[in-house]
Amino acid sequence: MRAFSRQTTLAYKLADFIRDETFPCVGAKSALSRDQITVVEAGNIGDASTDQAILTALYHFIGRYRAERSLFSSFAVVFEGPADMDEAQFERVLWQRLAALQRIDALCYDWSPEVSRDPTSPHFGFSLGGMAFFVVGLHPNASRTARRFAHPAIVFNPHEQFEMLRADGRYERMKDAIRERDGALDGFPNPMLAEHGTKSEAPQYSGRQVGPDWRCPFRPV
Repeated sequence: MRAFSRQTTLAYKLADFIRDETFPCVGAKSALSRDQITVVEAGNIGDASTDQAILTALYHFIGRYRAERSLFSSFAVVFEGPADMDEAQFERVLWQRLAALQRIDALCYDWSPEVSRDPTSPHFGFSLGGMAFFVVGLHPNASRTARRFAHPAIVFNPHEQFEMLRADGRYERMKDAIRERDGALDGFPNPMLAEHGTKSEAPQYSGRQVGPDWRCPFRPV
């Protein structure tokens, strides 16, 4: 696991979390086994002081990914804390951090043409560095076990990888395996999961279960 920060404690914790036999995402396990998870460590998830450093590291990740086109590559930002947020609080600060990163990013990059910039669109995807990402939030008080990590974290997964998996016929098998493992872990399937193109992926980012009236607090600049 590659870590850009001076300290590696949080990176090792994330690796152990993914490596646990009960963790359901086989894609993340593959990325870990191939040393294709880039980890950046930061302080408080509500602190904007490291946003530029996070983006700089993310741009390095994008450059390497585009050069290699390696399947199962992810970029993760792991924060020291806080550890006492409930799901609504985490969702709020997650979108605040994403919005802050996107405001800086928009000074240099356009939104990825692969996805919509409208959070209500079924084709929405997050964009940084001109690349489309599916975002996964983790934190200590998540209701879903697969999202319940000891520290707040934001994981960026390139959208292009899902299309590559579809092209070689592996996507459906991997998706079904992840959903089966996740459902077995919590006793029932994750009600927030949906296929890209059928409804917006934005409600899935924080891991909190929300209803049809939920409105994404993010608007891109």
